[in-house]
Amino acid sequence: MTTISINTPCYFFTCVTHKRLPIFQTEKMKQVLLAALDQARSSSGMLYFAYVIMLDHLHILTDGKRSPSDSLRFINGVSAKYILDHLKQNELTSSLEKLRQFKKKDGSQYSVWEHHSDKFLMTSGPMFMQKMHYIHNNPVKEGLVDNALDYKYSSARIWAGKPLDDEPLEMDIKEIRWRKS
Repeated sequence: MTTISINTPCYFFTCVTHKRLPIFQTEKMKQVLLAALDQARSSSGMLYFAYVIMLDHLHILTDGKRSPSDSLRFINGVSAKYILDHLKQNELTSSLEKLRQFKKKDGSQYSVWEHHSDKFLMTSGPMFMQKMHYIHNNPVKEGLVDNALDYKYSSARIWAGKPLDDEPLEMDIKEIRWRKS
């Protein structure tokens, strides 16, 4: 169980695509990202509390068991691999070209994510709830839906107690222990 406090913080990450390219404008690319996030969770042991996938960015709330850089290494690293593999396997060369950069020392030449993701340390329940509401209202603010519960690639329904039978990504909200005031 996670109690959100100064000693056991949670993280709010915003991961922005390279050059703000709308990589996640199709259902298929959102599904590729979801599969990657699920793999990142299982391989890292992280807990996910809330998320939303937008056209050119991802917001996600995680536990604080790992350092922010380690958490992002799993989230961004695994998702970049899944996305690039999908583009290569499906010969989507024009999409790959948009992600091309100079060849790095490690041999990589593509960049899915901007290298400095925003991270915010959350040390209280109210702070956590403010970010969770921000995440869930993002598709409404961007005009993608009128009601946050109608956006499929978000944890809003789970938090409202109305999950789909085939919810795209499982959340670990039952692992949060709320502090009594």
